[in-house]
Amino acid sequence: MVDAHGTPTRARPGLVTISSWLLILFAVIQVVNLILTISTIGTVRDVLRDAYRGTAAEQAGDFAYAFGIGLAALTLLLAVGMVVLALLNNRGKNGARITTWVLGGILICCTGGSLVNNAVGGLTGGGNTGDMPSGEEIQRRLEDALPSWYGPVTTLLGVLGLLALLAALIMLALPKANEFFRKPQQAWEPPLPGAPYPGQPYPGGQPGYPPAPAHPAEPGPWQPPAPPAPGQPGSDQPGGREGGTEGPGSRPPSGS
Repeated sequence: MVDAHGTPTRARPGLVTISSWLLILFAVIQVVNLILTISTIGTVRDVLRDAYRGTAAEQAGDFAYAFGIGLAALTLLLAVGMVVLALLNNRGKNGARITTWVLGGILICCTGGSLVNNAVGGLTGGGNTGDMPSGEEIQRRLEDALPSWYGPVTTLLGVLGLLALLAALIMLALPKANEFFRKPQQAWEPPLPGAPYPGQPYPGGQPGYPPAPAHPAEPGPWQPPAPPAPGQPGSDQPGGREGGTEGPGSRPPSGS
């Protein structure tokens, strides 16, 4: 089956559709994480201010607050980008698929690294350094200040998002998906009988009509010959020598 331009239509495989829905699921998870971050970032700032008050890292709370706001904005942009890429993948745009692989690979590394960091106790897992509180002390204060469900929910969302993104990237690399994203070849249609090849004009100006004769047709045997032109032998017009009035200056016949 071909469309109006002679290009065969392509049926979207189910793998591509599922992959797009997984990308949208990843975007939704990022938005949920964004809401959780914004709702708790003030509490995290207050805890860090109290923990580092009077030390060289007294501004750690403000730094964490600014970093959280910037990370939330980046998360929102990534979520919107993933939805746009999912829609373009459904339309068979190979450039969108390549962009999904690149961006998805970076996000897998970031998400996986964050999960591993949370599992081993975070970057604040060191001991005391001078008058600085220990990492265990900071973690204990955050757990006491934040809701009890915050840690398990964020970890679960991170794992779900990582699995959804990984599965989406794998589905886009399968052979059936490659056939869908391959550029279609224009279908060749044989010309109709009597029609010229593509690129050549129709003879006579309109298709389906015989070409106009280049010269007037010769008279047939049943047609009388054309009369001679004036002044030629056999012409009965004035000035001729035969079959008509003699021209001026001719001699009169004898005996007149």
